[in-house]
Amino acid sequence: MKNILLIAVFLMCASITHAQEKIYTPEANAKEDIKAAVKAAAESGKHVFLQIGGNWCPWCVKFHRFTEADAEINDFIQKNFVVVKVNYDPKNKNEEVLAELGYPQRFGFPVFVVLDGKGNRIHTQNSAFLEKDKDYDRDKVLRFFKNWSPAALDPANYQ
Repeated sequence: MKNILLIAVFLMCASITHAQEKIYTPEANAKEDIKAAVKAAAESGKHVFLQIGGNWCPWCVKFHRFTEADAEINDFIQKNFVVVKVNYDPKNKNEEVLAELGYPQRFGFPVFVVLDGKGNRIHTQNSAFLEKDKDYDRDKVLRFFKNWSPAALDPANYQ
């Protein structure tokens, strides 16, 4: 009986810790974070990947875990993008930033925006198109990142 109780307490604690995982920082200054990311992207020859959503959003958390767990996708992102998690929740909707980005929230959450090294929005992605069944489709996600990488948009690669 003690073992069953111990296991139940352990599982309950694990699920509480799991549910409180913070991927987005509600109090972050998205405008400043994006500005810093654009500067870093310009200096490193990368693009900026904005993952817009919130800790309340199961698909936002799922996408974060999905890309972190897949070594190839994670490596590709790190080599080609500066990542910013832009919070959207009742306490901080980042309405000014989202207006400047063309209202990407119209696609639901998470929604992804790619900026070039100058801060120009070059793509907005509805994340639903990257899903398969009740998860994300690995091939679609990897293709998305490859299609919007700096190399994919370099005219020299098409001569």
